[in-house]
Parts: sequence; structure tokens; C-alpha cells
Amino acid sequence: MELLSSLHISPLEWIIIMVCGMLIGMSKVGVPGVSMIVVPALAFIFGAKQSTGVLLPILMMADLFGVAYYRRHANWNHLIKVIPWAVVGLVIALWVGKMVNDEQFKNLIAILVFLSIALMLWQDKRKGTNLFPDKWWFAATMGILGGFATMIGNVAGPVFAIYLLAMHLPKNSFIGTSAWFFMIINFTKFPLQLFVWNNITLHTLTIDLFTIPAIALGAFVGFKAVKIIPDHIYRGFVIVITAISAFLLLL
Repeated sequence: MELLSSLHISPLEWIIIMVCGMLIGMSKVGVPGVSMIVVPALAFIFGAKQSTGVLLPILMMADLFGVAYYRRHANWNHLIKVIPWAVVGLVIALWVGKMVNDEQFKNLIAILVFLSIALMLWQDKRKGTNLFPDKWWFAATMGILGGFATMIGNVAGPVFAIYLLAMHLPKNSFIGTSAWFFMIINFTKFPLQLFVWNNITLHTLTIDLFTIPAIALGAFVGFKAVKIIPDHIYRGFVIVITAISAFLLLL
């Protein structure tokens, strides 16, 4: 109890943090979009930039749950195409991190996500006509945008969902590929935020450790939820949740 009180966080703020941990756990095992509310919630408690230092280790711990369960379902061909470009996005974001306007950036991401959804749905109606997924520039664009978005505000979920949805991956492959992507990217971000942005401290890491039970509970609930959703419905479910997530970025 003395340790908890020394962190100077109110009971209500602890409840919000634990709910955020649970939502992140759910999102990492295949319930996309439910964690989008986490970004503004933690920013309200800790401030915009400091909140990213609190959130990143929580995401990393949740990534381990997702990879542990879906590790055999990743499509490495798609990962190899996009990860190098995502690293480029991280480097760009690292450089402009202290200058970028967070609100304008989030609005741009939301607009691009909506545009990507529209293009993807249009492609689906053409039945078999592959407009862009096999093009190198599509992986490059999604990778750079995703890397930039995750470094600036941990909002790359909708962007990478668009990339995977365009590949028409089955449900488990979609989740497994996404799990590996974000684990690799988030573990890459950790030293950058620790040593360059200096927003990860012993204080923030102590807070993160207390979220482990909430993350585990969220992962358990997420596993159950994914099993209930049939494969043929999952794609539409992801599109709807992704669109809602993009809309939240505009708020």
C-alpha cells in the first residue's frame, strides 16, 4: 500500500489505468480497436508525451501474450515486406517527435485510414482485381505511416489493420501477423523512448508492472471473444472497429 501511495495516483486513476491494461490485452489477441480509448485516457492522466512512456511497456507485455498464443499463425512474407519500412517511419517520427502537432497528426492518420478503407472496399467489389496489395509502394506506405503513427501516439493499429485486411488473411493469420509486427516494433521503440525521449522512468515502469493482472484478464477475455466470431464475419468486424477507431482519433 505504501508503494501504491508513493506513486501519487488517485484510486479513480488506478481504475482507469487497469481498464486500459485490460483493453490492451484484449486488442493484442484479436479484438482490434477496443484499445483506442486508451490513448486519450492515459494522456488525460499523465499528459500527452509522458503517457506514451507509460503505455509502451504495457503494450510490450500484452504483445507477449498475443505472440505466445498466435506465434505459429504469422505470415512472414507480409511481415518482411512491411517491417523495414516501419523502422523508417520510427526514425522519421523520432526526429520530428518534439515538433509535430499531435492533433493534426492524428487527424491526418484518421483521414488516411478512412481513405484506405474506401479503396479496400472498392477493390473487394471488383472481385479478384488486385489494385495495390502486391505493390512495393503499398507496403512501403503502410509501413512508414504505421511506424510513424506508433512512435508518435501509439495509434498504428488501424493503419496496420488496413494493410493486413488488404491481404485477405484468414482470422488467425491476421491476428498472428499483427501480434508479431507490433511486438517487433514496440521492442524496437523501447530504447528510443528510454534514451532519446526520456519518457520511460523507474516511476512509469513501476506503474506498468501493476497492470500485468489486468492485461492477462483482457487477453483471456479476448481469446474467448475471438473464438465466438466466425471467420467469414471477422473481416467485416475488423473493418467496422477500425473505422470507429479512426473516428475516435478525430475527437
